[in-house]
Amino acid sequence: MARLPSDPYDWPHGGDLAPATTALIIIDMQRDFCDPAGYVGAMGYDVTPAAALIPRIVALRAAVRAFGGFVIYTREGHRPDLSDLLPQKRFRSRLAGAEIGAPGPLGRLLVRGEPGWDIVPELAPAPGEPVVDKPGFGAFYATDLERLLVTRGIRHLIICGVTTDVCVHSTLREATDRGFEPLLIADCCAATAEANHRAAIDTIRSEGGIFGAVSEYRPVIEALAHVA
Repeated sequence: MARLPSDPYDWPHGGDLAPATTALIIIDMQRDFCDPAGYVGAMGYDVTPAAALIPRIVALRAAVRAFGGFVIYTREGHRPDLSDLLPQKRFRSRLAGAEIGAPGPLGRLLVRGEPGWDIVPELAPAPGEPVVDKPGFGAFYATDLERLLVTRGIRHLIICGVTTDVCVHSTLREATDRGFEPLLIADCCAATAEANHRAAIDTIRSEGGIFGAVSEYRPVIEALAHVA
């Protein structure tokens, strides 16, 4: 029986942790979310909490790689002609002061191929580690993420990235409905508001872990090394 320490139960619930069935999903660690000159900074939010995650996620990724798990990245962004951008999403971004597609210091905001859209250099994927490009918040919507997981027999998802209450939470909820078992690494996630971060975490572990379990990166790294 192999599990990682987490709340409200040690994860995964079946005690069947194994490299072949485990993936780390690093959500939207892009310059648009982590750099003051990007999309989130243009809305007036402090990106320091997101940038502070980078060394922790680097360490977590190294542990998952050493364990033998799969690593997947997601990247939110839209086609240069904005043909995949829903009108209401564009309206909301305009209302927030950072209209998607508008010019910025890192290129057009949240547009594929622009400097701000790319993953931060410290977390650049290794060869063979896929990047899932998504037009929405959840990583399963309009992507091939589910197929990538199913074809490899992956059932257990370690999840981190930004933002806790939006893209991370949307992905985690979708994963649960599809039969995957998520583990959120709380101190490898951040939101634009600390209260939203805390509320999102509390929701996950409520009702006996309705959307999965929650842990932190240090005990998970230690446990992965022990299991390996």
